[in-house]
Amino acid sequence: MILTIDVGNTNIKVAVFKQVNLIEKFVFQKNELQNNFEKILKEYPNCANAVLSSVGKLEESDVLWLKSKLNLIEINRNATFPFLNLYGSPKTLGVDRMVLAAGAVLLYPNQNTLIIDAGTCVTYDFVTSKNEYLGGAISPGLRLRYESLHNFTANLPLLHKKSPENFIGNTTDEAIHSGVVNGLCNEIEGFVSQYSVKNEQFTIILTGGDANFLANRLKSIIFADENFLLKSLQQLYTYSLQND
Repeated sequence: MILTIDVGNTNIKVAVFKQVNLIEKFVFQKNELQNNFEKILKEYPNCANAVLSSVGKLEESDVLWLKSKLNLIEINRNATFPFLNLYGSPKTLGVDRMVLAAGAVLLYPNQNTLIIDAGTCVTYDFVTSKNEYLGGAISPGLRLRYESLHNFTANLPLLHKKSPENFIGNTTDEAIHSGVVNGLCNEIEGFVSQYSVKNEQFTIILTGGDANFLANRLKSIIFADENFLLKSLQQLYTYSLQND
C-alpha cells in the first residue's frame, strides 16, 4: 500500500492505494498536515511508502516530518517522466501538469489526450499519441472568477458556485452564476472545439475539485475523474521505480 499526496493551492489531498485501487481519500488544509497524517497512518499502518507532488508551498518542517514517517518520493521537474517534454519554458511548467500528462500517457497509452484540470485555476494540457507533451492553456477557475467579480467591482457580492437556474439571470446573483458557470463551460467547449480542428480523435479527461460540478453541463464526451491526479501519482510512482 502507498499514499499519494497532492499539495494544491488550497488543500492537501491524500489517497490510499492498494496496488492500483484507490481505497480511501482525505482532504484537509496545510496547517492540519501532521495531525491528519497521524490519523491516516494509524488507520493504515501498512502504508510505508508515499509519493508527493506540490504546486502549493509546503513548509520544510512538514516535508522533513513526512520523511521521518514514510519512504517519501517527491516528484519534481527532474523526475523521470514517460513523455517527451516539448514545452517552450520547461522550468516554469507546473509539476501538477507534468504528473497529469504522465497519468494520461500511462493510463491511456497511444492516444491523443486533452487533460482539463478544473481547480483554483483551469489548466489544459495536450499529449499526443506519440507521447509528446505540447502544452496547453491556463485560465481562472470558478472560485477565482467569483472572487474577482467581487474584489474588483464596487457593488457585486461574493458568491459561491451554484448551478444557474436560467441562462438569462433575472437577478444580480443569478446573472453572476450564469456568467461564471456558463462562461467556464463555454470556454471548455471552445477549447475542445479548437483541439478537434487538428485532432480528429482524442480522449478528454476532466479532473480537479470542480470536475463533477462541471461534467453534467458539458456537451463534449468527457471522462470525469476528480481523482485523476492522485491516480496519476500512483502510476508515476510505479513507473519511476521501474525506470530509475
